[in-house]
Amino acid sequence: MPTDDREPPPGSLLSPRESLRVWVPVGLNSFGGPAGQLAVIHRTVVDEHQIVDEQRYLHALNFCMLLPGPEAMQLATYLGWLSGGVSGGVIAGSAFVLPGAAFMLVISAVYAVAGDVGWVSGLLFGVQAAVIGIVAQAVIAGRALRSPLLVVLAGAAFVAVFLFSAPFPLVVLVALAVGWLVGRRRPDLLAATPRGQDDRDRTPPASAVAARRAAYVALALWLVPVAGLVVVLGRSALLAQQAVLFSQAAVLGFGGAYAVLAFVSQQAVQTYGWLTPSQMVTGLGLAETTPGPLILVCEFVGFVAAYQATPSGVPPLVAGAVAAAVTVWVLFLPSFAFVFLGAPYVERLRHSIGLSSALAAVTAVVVGVIADLAVWFTIHVVFDQSRAVTVGPFDLELPVPGSLDVWAAALAVVGAVLLFRVRLAMLEVLGICAVLGLLVTLAGWH
Repeated sequence: MPTDDREPPPGSLLSPRESLRVWVPVGLNSFGGPAGQLAVIHRTVVDEHQIVDEQRYLHALNFCMLLPGPEAMQLATYLGWLSGGVSGGVIAGSAFVLPGAAFMLVISAVYAVAGDVGWVSGLLFGVQAAVIGIVAQAVIAGRALRSPLLVVLAGAAFVAVFLFSAPFPLVVLVALAVGWLVGRRRPDLLAATPRGQDDRDRTPPASAVAARRAAYVALALWLVPVAGLVVVLGRSALLAQQAVLFSQAAVLGFGGAYAVLAFVSQQAVQTYGWLTPSQMVTGLGLAETTPGPLILVCEFVGFVAAYQATPSGVPPLVAGAVAAAVTVWVLFLPSFAFVFLGAPYVERLRHSIGLSSALAAVTAVVVGVIADLAVWFTIHVVFDQSRAVTVGPFDLELPVPGSLDVWAAALAVVGAVLLFRVRLAMLEVLGICAVLGLLVTLAGWH
C-alpha cells in the first residue's frame, strides 16, 4: 500500500467489505479513552494491516488534532479515506462510533427504567465516586502547559468559568483570538513552532474532488435535519434544543471530550434543567465503560432528558431512542465533513503557525475548563447539598459543609488512589468502585 499523500490508484483501494473487516474490530475494541483508542488504531493500520507507515500515521494524527470533535474517530475516518476512498472513510468513521452508540443506547434505557432499583443504584453510586479521579487525571495527565503564558491562560479560563460562569463557547473564541494574535509575533510564548515542509507533502490527493463532494453531503445531512426540527417543532421543543446544543458541542469540541462535557453539563443541567448533577456524573461514568468516543455521554444526556420529559401519548423509551438518534447524528456528521474537507489539503493547515498558536491557546484554556468540571463533579458527588452564592461580580456554587457524604468521599479517595498510585486501568477502577458502592448500599450504610 503506498504511503505518500496521494490516494492509491483505484485498483489498490480497499473494497467496502475489506474496509469493514479492518474497522469493525477497531470500533468494538476502542475502550480506554482517546489514548487507548489511538493505540488500537495504530496497532490495526500500522502493525497488523500495514495500511500506512509510522510517519504517515503521525501525519494524519497531527491533522486530526487540529479539528474540533473526537480525534480518534476523525483519525479512523481519515485513514479509512486514505485506504478506501470516500466509502472507506464513511465505513471507518461509522464503525468506530456505532458499536459504542448501540451500547450506550442499551445502558441509557436500563438506567432510565431501573436506575432506582437498589442494586443498580449501588453500582452507580460507586461509578459516580470514581468519576472524580478520572476527570482529575484528565487535568493532570495528557496536557502539558509548556510555557508561562499557557499556565496563565489555563488559570484565567478556570476563573472565568468557576467565578463568572462564563460560557464555554466564549472561552474558546477568546482563546482562539489571543492565540492567533500572540502567535503572529511571538509564537514561542505559546510553545508553538512551525513544521517543516517538503514538496511531496504539499501535493493534494487525486480524490480531492470526491472528498469535497462527500463533505458537502455530510454538511447537508447535518444542517438540514437540524433546521427542519427547529422550523417544524419550534426552538422551544426538546428535540430542537438538543439538535442545536449538540451541534454546538460538535463544532466547539476542541480539547477533547471532557472540555465538551463541561459545556454540555453547563447547558443540560444549569440552563435547560434536563438532568440533575448526579445524573450527569452517572452518564460520564457509564460512557467510560463503553467502546467508542467518550463524547457518547451526550447520547445518555439526550436519551434521559427525553425519557423524563415525554409528551403525552409517546412511550418514554421511544422518545428516548429518538432523542439518542438525533444526538448521535448531529454529534458526528460534522466530523465527517471536517475530515473530508480538510484531508486533501492537510498541509495548508498543519504549517500555519497562526493556527497552531491559536489551538495551543485553546488547549491551555481547556485545562482550566476541565479543572472547573472536576470541582463541579466533586461538589455534587461528595456533598448532598450545594448553594449559590453571589459576591459582587462573582457567581459561585459552594457545597454545604454539613451535607458531606462520607462514603462518597471515601470511595472517591479509593478511586483516586487506584488511578494515581496503583495505576490501574480506568475500567478496572470503575469496576472496583462500582462493586464497593454496591456493597456499601446493600449493607445499608448509604
